[in-house]
Amino acid sequence: MTDEQYMKQALREAQRAFEDDEVPVGAVVVMNERIIARGYNQVEKLNDSTAHAEIIALTAAFNFLGSKYLPEATLYVTLEPCVMCSGALYWSKIGRVVYGASDEKNGYRHITQQNSPFHPKTIVEGGLLSIECASLMKEFFSRKR
Repeated sequence: MTDEQYMKQALREAQRAFEDDEVPVGAVVVMNERIIARGYNQVEKLNDSTAHAEIIALTAAFNFLGSKYLPEATLYVTLEPCVMCSGALYWSKIGRVVYGASDEKNGYRHITQQNSPFHPKTIVEGGLLSIECASLMKEFFSRKR
């Protein structure tokens, strides 16, 4: 599968969040060309402000592998990670992070202006399917207003 196909899987997870009336963010963790974990925002459902898609996907990946580190894995997430998720990704030593839409309000780039909050070996790429990822967010918030 390609990066785009994996991001489409993350978008499917975001759609699940949307249908559950959660902020529509989805994530998948890929290792050796295989999805090993999935997650979507469940903050409202679990009454837990840390239940972001990335955290849920990371926990599932750790459990699947029986390891707390993911240096050979890639996380695909539909929205730029926040600082909390960036910290979790830092500690996971994940090899690569690919995100879709930028988060002008809460994304790590807008909070941490100087240094990357990711592990020094982590490759970070943004903007993949950003229009599709952003449109789901816009639709969600337009319905809320």
